[in-house]
Amino acid sequence: MESNYHFEEEFYQVNFTENQTLYGDYESCKFSHCNFNAIDLSNLKFIDCEFIECNLSLVKLNETSFQQVLFKDCKMIGFNLETCNQFALNISFENCVLNDSSFYLLPLKKTKFSNTTLHNVDFSNTDLSLSFFMNCDFSNAIFDQTDLRQANLKTSYNFRINPNENQLKGAIFSKDNLEGLVQHLGIKIQ
Repeated sequence: MESNYHFEEEFYQVNFTENQTLYGDYESCKFSHCNFNAIDLSNLKFIDCEFIECNLSLVKLNETSFQQVLFKDCKMIGFNLETCNQFALNISFENCVLNDSSFYLLPLKKTKFSNTTLHNVDFSNTDLSLSFFMNCDFSNAIFDQTDLRQANLKTSYNFRINPNENQLKGAIFSKDNLEGLVQHLGIKIQ
């Protein structure tokens, strides 16, 4: 009988779409160059894990737990985290493609996004206060009732954030990306 608890295991170049089953809890595990495309990760628990150069596009995340998890150089198109288990949710993203994903209604306070593409991502009603966005591309991302208090977006770009519909007190922007805060007014900055 296989154990439901995996500790400090490494998974390298595993194609989980080919009848490789994930089950149980994963703690301090590393997944490198793995393919999870469109598989069901529901009800799994990942604690202090790393996903490096993995394809996590279109995965199912119903009640999936991510606690202290790093995603680095991953393709994560359609990564709908809104259905995950929110208890102790703590994730960070480096050099990832998260296009067409959803973080709707999630508590993502102090989350780090670095060099990440976030096209068409839904951040509606998301708590991103104290989060750090370094060199992130927000083309067509949705910010609606989003908490961005004290978030750092100084080096990010292509966002459209209406200050009347989002919480921005203490948020950090650069003078080069202020246009994203006034586009709803029809003002052009040159």
